[in-house]
Amino acid sequence: MKRWWAVVAYVIVPGIDGSDGQHWQTLWEHQWGTSAVRISPASWSAPDLDDWVGAVQAAYDDASRRDNRVVLVAHSLGCWAASTWLNRNPADPAGGAFLVAPPDPHGPAFPRQAAATFMEASAQPLPCPALVVGSANDPYCTPETAAGFAARWDARWHLAGAYGHINSASGLGPWRHGRELLDSLTQQ
Repeated sequence: MKRWWAVVAYVIVPGIDGSDGQHWQTLWEHQWGTSAVRISPASWSAPDLDDWVGAVQAAYDDASRRDNRVVLVAHSLGCWAASTWLNRNPADPAGGAFLVAPPDPHGPAFPRQAAATFMEASAQPLPCPALVVGSANDPYCTPETAAGFAARWDARWHLAGAYGHINSASGLGPWRHGRELLDSLTQQ
């Protein structure tokens, strides 16, 4: 009999330029080994939404061949790629979406030039269980706006505290609290 964690594969969906070696996504990916697949868009530095959604599809296809249930683990701009992919593919049986620090596409800090195609993304109800995690002092999105995205995605909302953009600069390392939150999603 397989345990719940043995049947989960993870699709890692980072933000612009991917996640560096000290980012919690990368640390988790190393822990998960072959149970994790990172997206590989051609447009890491100048993100194109369709390219990223295609990269999510390719990673999902790879991950779904490995295990029974796929959970998307997204950060920053990756939240918009993951949610857009989910809405375009509601029949695909994603086991969940863990969406951390989604940026506000209409906020003052959003990289409008670099990620112009992402400005058209909209938060719509997701076809799977989802959890949105935000920070009290994220420079890319206020907690109120992130909570609004969670509501429109029909996702649970969690304010993690004051951790900036919840990235490497936040100094979270393997981010144990984040793993507990992810586990609460995957165990549903």
